[in-house]
Amino acid sequence: MLSTFLEKSSKMGITPNREGILVFIPAYNCARQIGRTLLQLKGCEALFREVIVVDNRSTDDTVKSAISAAAQLDLPVRVMQNWDNLGLGGSHKSAFAYAAREGFDFLVVLHGDDQGSIRDLLPHIERGEHRTVDCLLGARFMPGSRLEGYSAFRTFGNEVFNLLFSAASGKRLYDLGSGLNMYRVDAVRNLRYQGFADDLTFNYFMILATVWRRWKIRFFPISWREDDQVSNVKLTRQSLQVLKLLTTFVFRRRDFLDGQHTIRSPDDYRFDTVYDSTLSTQPSGQPDVPR
Repeated sequence: MLSTFLEKSSKMGITPNREGILVFIPAYNCARQIGRTLLQLKGCEALFREVIVVDNRSTDDTVKSAISAAAQLDLPVRVMQNWDNLGLGGSHKSAFAYAAREGFDFLVVLHGDDQGSIRDLLPHIERGEHRTVDCLLGARFMPGSRLEGYSAFRTFGNEVFNLLFSAASGKRLYDLGSGLNMYRVDAVRNLRYQGFADDLTFNYFMILATVWRRWKIRFFPISWREDDQVSNVKLTRQSLQVLKLLTTFVFRRRDFLDGQHTIRSPDDYRFDTVYDSTLSTQPSGQPDVPR
């Protein structure tokens, strides 16, 4: 199988990467997009050791679509399902724990709704930039980025929040949480992310905590599009949550960094394996509990 990876990569001009890079794809109700997201990896499989799709209890056919697409890739793919609706942040916590205990060196986050493109990250991996920083963060709002179908109103709102967070943190932040990022697992292991919120604000906790912990952060421009995706963000409520979160960071920083912003314990972040491309007999939902 490895020889197949090398041959394909050579033909496409992609240099194989022998590091342990895990691709984590969080998914929720994106049956129409998850297959396209997985097939973005076609032709660059040799760069990665494994892919996990973590479904957050979707009510559509996301899991079925993910399994169908996974079978077309030439690398190990596991499709997981959270034991409960743990939120986007909860899925990240499960994936971080998995990457750490399975000995991966780096973790790539690629959202399952096919808005971002893995191709924007590949040149940075090729150049070895991920080895010189703690995280590479895809940025929708920095020079060189490309937005398709993204409203001017949402763009303006995001840029305002980027400036507010930049002022509060003392570092220029070009995006507070896109769907394409790469983390060094050892850096994440030493971050107290378990107490961060489980909902969509998880990324805001991450960016502020990593700046405060003096991580080496590098932003890179990405392409981002909206066509058949359905947003789960309620703009007014989300904006109020974000402002409250930022206020806590500014005036009660210790509580923000070390506080418990979730009612769950670390053992609650677990998923069941529903598909494993390396097995001839598929699991029937085996619990995968962080240790």
